Amino acid sequence: MSKLLGAVAAFVVLSTGLGFAQGPGGPPKPSPEQKRLGYFVGTWHNDGEIKPNGFMPAGKMTGDSTCTWFEGGFAVVCNSTGMSPMGPTKEIGILGYSSEEKVYTYAGVDNSPMSMTSVPKGTVEGGKWTYTDESKMGGKMVKSRYLINETSPTSYTFRMEMLDDKGAWQTIMDGTSTKK
Repeated sequence: MSKLLGAVAAFVVLSTGLGFAQGPGGPPKPSPEQKRLGYFVGTWHNDGEIKPNGFMPAGKMTGDSTCTWFEGGFAVVCNSTGMSPMGPTKEIGILGYSSEEKVYTYAGVDNSPMSMTSVPKGTVEGGKWTYTDESKMGGKMVKSRYLINETSPTSYTFRMEMLDDKGAWQTIMDGTSTKK
């Protein structure tokens, strides 16, 4: 039994060392796709409007987001606070890039009763970002997309859309973000 435990321990030590071993160039460096996330680093003020829909009350929303590089420069973490028709809002979001799937990713939680259980996947072409998702909301599967259009180095517009029962995209929310 002790030989088996010794072999397992040696395997764990060796495989952990191989997993963290670095090539002669030192620690890994962020890819160009990961560096592209740097556009979002900074403090942003957001103004928007939630359109009438079946998931949340319509009305104005406003907030501020502070986005910083996560250790290593591979992802951006955003902490946001604001006001919406549902009251005060708080959110933590993580923007990343999956080199395996060749897509941008987003994961987040907020102080609403809905919880994101999927990871929207995105692409960027020029200054146009498109994230798509399919998740359960209100007991049914919903397809959504989140569109970001960089209008300058310090501002962008955003729009969230959901696919309705007839197969048409309906705007749920739109607005602008300006870097402070």
